[in-house]
Amino acid sequence: MTMSITPPLKTPMRFYSLPNDLCWCKSGLKYKRCHKESDSRELREERKRNEPHRVMPGKLSPKRTVPPHIAAPDYAQSGRPGKGSGKTLLNTEELQRLRKACQAAAEVLKITSQAIRPGITTDALDGIAHEAMLQRGGYPSTLNYRGFPKSICTSANEIICHGIPDSRPLQDGDILNIDVTIFLEGMHGDTNATFAVGNIDEKSQNLIRTTHEALWKGIGAVKPGLPLRVIGQAIQAYATAKGMGVVRDYCGHGIGDVFQTGLQIPHLDDPSATTLITPGMTFTIEPMITLGSPHAEHWNDGWTAVTEDLARTAQFEHTILVTEQGAEVLTLGPNNSAEDKPSV
Repeated sequence: MTMSITPPLKTPMRFYSLPNDLCWCKSGLKYKRCHKESDSRELREERKRNEPHRVMPGKLSPKRTVPPHIAAPDYAQSGRPGKGSGKTLLNTEELQRLRKACQAAAEVLKITSQAIRPGITTDALDGIAHEAMLQRGGYPSTLNYRGFPKSICTSANEIICHGIPDSRPLQDGDILNIDVTIFLEGMHGDTNATFAVGNIDEKSQNLIRTTHEALWKGIGAVKPGLPLRVIGQAIQAYATAKGMGVVRDYCGHGIGDVFQTGLQIPHLDDPSATTLITPGMTFTIEPMITLGSPHAEHWNDGWTAVTEDLARTAQFEHTILVTEQGAEVLTLGPNNSAEDKPSV
């Protein structure tokens, strides 16, 4: 699950520019006095072209229940998460529990993704993931987190993140992100991936492939002593070289005995991300890459974020541990293979 960035990042490039930034065309004028109007017109036209294919919300089923013997996080009843231990570096025993939670999350993601097919609803996928988490003795971390009503996030096509599972059947040609987080033995393990539904077009295949590769570019940039900024630099450089946008409104986050700590991991070049990468840190890297605008709009459910031009978007996520050498990926699949890619 992603963390919002506030305030938004300033990156003087096309479609990322804020009104008072210098225009991306290097005219020397402010964006609002140069290309803002023409860019806005282009985005409106693109949205109109995409409108017939947009995802529409379905109906929600009742909230799923968790047996009382399964340990739940502090927000399970209230919806209000606490601060946890406040620790930013975990000891050996805590890391052992985090690894177990992360492996469970990877297993649940694999099980749930195997049920993806045209005609199945995202609510049915939520039920599969919910039961898989309970079977492992874990609590679905998203369930009632700040009021979120379901056990996983399911984000199709133009939905960037935080899609709520509902009665909408998946269509042949859709793409779908499944975001799984499990609370197990006092730790949260968080991972997600984007999958093809039936047969998808070449642009969508390329989007999924590029997003997965961008995640690994970010993971590869993790080196102790460097600022967190290098992660976003690596992701942004790769995605923009492929002609794709990087969502600016959401970022990765610290994780452990709390779902999301105050540590933020931007996925594009943020000069303010000066915190040094330190062995023992645990956090998520989860870039969201788009075929069009990187800016988000929101449904009135308070959760679902979509691209403003309704262009397709994909996301991949791993929870990592910073080591003396770089990054240990804690949420690799059950076969422990970094090359275990979704089929596109």
